[in-house]
Amino acid sequence: RRRMRLELAADYLVMAAWLAYLKSRLLLPEPPQDDEPAAADLAADLARRLRHLEAIRAAGALLANRPRLGRDFFGRGATESIEAAKGAWDASLYDLLSAYARQRQKQARSNVTFKQRIVWSLADARQVLERLIGRAADWSVLDDFLITYIVAPEMRPTVRASTFSAALEMVREGQLDLRQEAAFAPIWVRSRAARLTPHLTREA
Repeated sequence: RRRMRLELAADYLVMAAWLAYLKSRLLLPEPPQDDEPAAADLAADLARRLRHLEAIRAAGALLANRPRLGRDFFGRGATESIEAAKGAWDASLYDLLSAYARQRQKQARSNVTFKQRIVWSLADARQVLERLIGRAADWSVLDDFLITYIVAPEMRPTVRASTFSAALEMVREGQLDLRQEAAFAPIWVRSRAARLTPHLTREA
C-alpha cells in the first residue's frame, strides 16, 4: 500500500504547472511587448527556486536527524552546580602606576654596554716578579710585591691571577720557590738563584 505524501504531490503539481506554462510560451508566438517576463527568465527563476527548495529540504533533514536529548543521549541524573568565582581587586593609584611602569619596562628597548676590562698580561707579571724579587733569598709574601700594582679594586683579580700564573711558570723553570702552609693561606716566594749562591761560593 502506497503512502500518500501530500507535500511531495503539491511540489510535483507546481512543477508540472510551471513546465506546462513554459512550454506554451515557447510554442506560441511572441505576444506583444508587455510587463510579463520572457520565457528564458521564467525558466531561470524556476531553476533557482527549485535549488532553493532542495537546500531547504536538506537543511531540514539534517536538523531532524541530529541526536536528540532523551532519545539518542541522556543528561545526568543530578545537576551539577557551577560556582563562578568573583574576585574583588583592591589597588591604590600607586599600585596601578607601578604595574603600568613594569609593563612598559618590558616593552622598552634597552642598550647594554659592557665596560672594557683591563687585563694584566703574563708577560707584564713576569717582568714585575723578576724585577721585584730579584735575588732575594728570604721568604716573602707574594701579595707584598703586588701592593704597588693593585691600585684599583677591579685590578685585583687580574693582577693576582696573572702573577700567580707567572710565578708557577718561573718555578717550573727553576727560578723561584713557592710555599703555602695551609689552604687559602698566604703564598710565600723567594729566589732560588739567591738560595744556591752561598753554597756555590763555599765550594769554590
